[in-house]
This record gives sequence, structure tokens and C-alpha cells, in this order.
Amino acid sequence: MKRCVQQKLVEAGCDEAGRGPLAGPVVGASVILPPRFRNKWIRDSKTLTPRMIAELRPLIEEKAIAWAVGVASHTEVDKINILNASYLAIHRSLDLLPVRPEYLSMDGNRFLPYKNTPFACVVKGDAKFKNIAAASILAKSYRDDLMCELHERFPMYAWERNKGYPTKEHREAIRAHGPCEFHRRSFQLLPVMQHKL
Repeated sequence: MKRCVQQKLVEAGCDEAGRGPLAGPVVGASVILPPRFRNKWIRDSKTLTPRMIAELRPLIEEKAIAWAVGVASHTEVDKINILNASYLAIHRSLDLLPVRPEYLSMDGNRFLPYKNTPFACVVKGDAKFKNIAAASILAKSYRDDLMCELHERFPMYAWERNKGYPTKEHREAIRAHGPCEFHRRSFQLLPVMQHKL
């Protein structure tokens, strides 16, 4: 896996976590890795165990030239839709970077331009480039922590396990208790009942 998309400019890899859940925020992250950065364990966060993510997060934060995390709330998701909220979370992470990137690499196939900074969209970029993978790890780690904090207030939804994703357990809890203030009202919280004629 290569470190970044191109080698000449200061490049930030960017990714988000939390597009699919029924509750909670979407979190974006941006990471600028040093030129000679090496680590064989950094890859798409979806392929890593929670323990590996917990171990890699402080390593990324220590070794990166710069990193930052941005958040778009569940209410912003409902207001501007999940795709635009994902862009907003990443833009906020870029705003917080202490080093201004000259180039951006994004996981996925589209992005909303940021301050005229050139960028590349890479499908499955978190499996191809270390800087995007590092961003995916930070975004997932920080979002998981936020959902565990919310679990303390709303334990009936088991967010410490499902992180707000539409698992059977989560949907059964919504059916039993109703949605709470952190559920995304623009999402289909319960499946539509299908009746055979």
C-alpha cells in the first residue's frame, strides 16, 4: 500500500465514519503522514479489530505531521442529508489541521471541493493509500467513542455494541422504546411492513 496518491505536494488523506447508522453523528478525519512513514498494520479500519484500532490511533496521532477530526451532528445529517454532512465533517477536520495541505485524497467517488485545494477521489482508497486508511482509523475510533458516551445515557439501544448501526438488536430497541433525540429522523428507523395481498 502506498503512503499517498502523489509525492510532490503536502497531501492530507481524508475519510469519514458513520454514514450508515440510524443514530449519532458522522465523523470526518484528515491525516498528513511524513514522507518515510511505514506501518504494515495501517489499512481500512473495517478490516481491523477494535483492539488494533485502539493501538493504532495513538501511533497515528504521534507520527503524523498533522491530523484532525471533525463532526457533523445527527441534526445536521437530517437537515442537509448524510452525503453533505459527510463532506461537512471532513471540511471541519481540514479546518482544524495545523498544517495546510496542498492536495487532498478522498475515499470514495465524489467530494465537495475544499478552498480550491486540488483533490483526488479514490474508490476503496482506504485499502490503497496509508493516509486515507489512517484517516479511516481516526474517524472510526472517535465516532465509536462518541457512541459509547451516548450509550451511557441511552443504554437500551446497546450503542456500545452496535454503534448506532441498523442491527436487529438496535431496531428491536427502537420498536420497544421509540427513537431518542439522537436518532436520525431522515433515516428509515424501522423496516416498512410488507403485506401480501
